[in-house]
Amino acid sequence: MTPSPTARRAATGRQHELRRAGAVAVVTELAAGLRSYARNRVALTETYGDGQIPPGATGITLAPWANRIEDGRWSLDGRVQQLDITEPKHGHASHGLLRNTGYSLLEQTESAVALEAVVFPQHGYPFLLRHRVDYALGSDGGLSVTQTLANDSDTTAPFVLGAHPYLRIGDVPSEELTLTVSGRTRLIADQRLIPRSSEPVSGRADLRGGQPVSALALDSGYTDLAFEDVADDGAESPRAARATLAAKDGRSVWLWQEQTCPYTHVFVTDTFPGRAKAVALEPMSGAANAFNSGAGLGWLEPGASASIRWGIGSEL
Repeated sequence: MTPSPTARRAATGRQHELRRAGAVAVVTELAAGLRSYARNRVALTETYGDGQIPPGATGITLAPWANRIEDGRWSLDGRVQQLDITEPKHGHASHGLLRNTGYSLLEQTESAVALEAVVFPQHGYPFLLRHRVDYALGSDGGLSVTQTLANDSDTTAPFVLGAHPYLRIGDVPSEELTLTVSGRTRLIADQRLIPRSSEPVSGRADLRGGQPVSALALDSGYTDLAFEDVADDGAESPRAARATLAAKDGRSVWLWQEQTCPYTHVFVTDTFPGRAKAVALEPMSGAANAFNSGAGLGWLEPGASASIRWGIGSEL
């Protein structure tokens, strides 16, 4: 596919539009991000303008780690590694090394696109990897995403993969929606948002039976998810977990994630531009600060690769 002369006028670079079965998705060159996704003209994700970078990291993919690394420091074979601090507010390294990187186009059809970027060796992360992201629209208009990390180094590399979509249902104010997440365990974080412990869900933090978004202010990881047969969502595996936003009129949108993603980070915020409330539902293969805690941390042998699969389904 030959990009048009105006393709890079957006702050997020070239825009790759996918269409199928009444669904339209736009994927960006920057961070292989999901800029927008709609089905039957109903917006199912938050979006932003041409001149903006993704507010609140909306839609970006995350590699070689998701969420935060405390103080940007971790140890490799007994030696302290120091990453750049990319979240000055809390003093952490946040959301990996590719959020400001343009991804190369590998292939594209009307309903699918594959993008790839390189993680080069650098201070704090001395490994050479490739992160490939495949987006595809299914026959029902559902969206599926596969993220694959390959290790081109000659040493074993640690990783956590994830993504940062914000879900919505058209023009319905998100504070009027009900949020359901199947996680039975919540990670308890300190004031700098680093998990220190975990506990069984309870009270407003128990989202299994649904909680009104209007009553929530969350920035928490959930695990012990309920993986069930949802193969119709487009998952390769017959089992996936869902996190759902539902409207009073019966419409709903959900994030599904396969068992390669045993964590869902839930971020309910009142700081998203133009929205009283916005809800990010983030599939992650490991917990925040996994490079230090080891919770869900993966290790890639030289020449090996690992993938996660997630997507967005809806009933409209």
